[in-house]
Amino acid sequence: MSSLVRYRILPWRRSFSQSVRLREIKSISELPNRTLPQYRETNNHGLLSLQWPSPPRNVLLTKKNNTPAITDSLVEYANHIHSTYPSMNLILEPHAAEEVHSQLAFPVFTTTEPASTTSPTTVSDKTDLISTLGGDGTILHASSLFAHTRSVPPILTFGMGTLGFLGEWKFKEYKRAFREVYMSGASDAYASTTSPLTSTSPSPPYPTTPSYSAIRGKAMGKTRNARILFRNRLRVGVFSPTGTRINTPTPTTTGDTYALNEVIVHRGSSPHLKIISVYVNGRFLTEAVADGMIISSPTGSTAYSLSSGGSIVHPLVPSLLLTPICPRSLSFRPLVLPANTPITLRLSEKNRGREVEVSIDGVRISSGVGVGMEVRVLGEEMRDRLSGEWCGGVPSIVRGVVGTEEKEEDHWVGGLNALLKFNYPFGEEA
Repeated sequence: MSSLVRYRILPWRRSFSQSVRLREIKSISELPNRTLPQYRETNNHGLLSLQWPSPPRNVLLTKKNNTPAITDSLVEYANHIHSTYPSMNLILEPHAAEEVHSQLAFPVFTTTEPASTTSPTTVSDKTDLISTLGGDGTILHASSLFAHTRSVPPILTFGMGTLGFLGEWKFKEYKRAFREVYMSGASDAYASTTSPLTSTSPSPPYPTTPSYSAIRGKAMGKTRNARILFRNRLRVGVFSPTGTRINTPTPTTTGDTYALNEVIVHRGSSPHLKIISVYVNGRFLTEAVADGMIISSPTGSTAYSLSSGGSIVHPLVPSLLLTPICPRSLSFRPLVLPANTPITLRLSEKNRGREVEVSIDGVRISSGVGVGMEVRVLGEEMRDRLSGEWCGGVPSIVRGVVGTEEKEEDHWVGGLNALLKFNYPFGEEA
């Protein structure tokens, strides 16, 4: 009788031990390196098609903070990805990993590095795909994680926040959306589902799937690739009066900062207007007296620039928008310039208030900013000049209507009209 009791208890103890072991947070340094996708031109309104050379393995999930409903959705989404695509590894930011890992029966990965690491692994080294749950602020935050990286992974966005200019998909569509992205255009996506998986190498610390053939029943046909809209970014350099670059967040970070929305020079808490010298393509344009200046990308044209009277620009138009914030002179109007035109903003010596605030996609730069400082902005180069491959911008995965992908009208037009309520009579509810 005693042996029978021991026999019954043993499986329960082993299952409990295994469950605790799986609910853990690991470092992204254990993950395989990033898989770089390819993009092919189509005839569909300037959009591109996504093509994976091999199945993506690492997906970064970001969410809006302090929103329990979105946290629950993240757990549901993560469980679906893990159960349906077992080769996928989930990367979460440290605070999100701490919040949800105990609710998941599998390990998650985050950017936390061991104390002995001398060269930290960046999230850009490991991320194949980004997926966001939240509003436009969540998308901007996800983009900022790659602010010093030229190549950004494809980003799959679910609109679950207050603003919805950038969010493409509804969360209830997450199964279809992730399937479209995962199965998009890889060379072996349509291999026989009866082919055995063979491997003679030792098992790595992460699950792998050498072929799409392991994902049964998920192929969509060779013409059903995910559609990509490349969003231009800004290359921003901020320099002190001595010429020292001050827009480097860490000692190991060098070069320009890439901004998806805008860079802003503004008076902040100062009661005085700012005098800002504006140079376009190296030539003096004007000395603006205003609360500040905005240089935005086409994507950022529907943000602060729009509130300041700037034009709305289609995201496929390579351009820079120069918009004054409450200028003293009514003759100073917003400008739209070619994306390859360098713009420089210099804080004039004539300013009574000696300080100014600079923010890049909402991230404030405070140290080293003052009279004589310069902000230099240029549009990001989207394609490699030698190979012609797409290498810049933020590749956003665009939502299409099932069965009408090839003849779908410009999604941006309908979305913009719905958000801004064009042509609704005054006082009538939308």
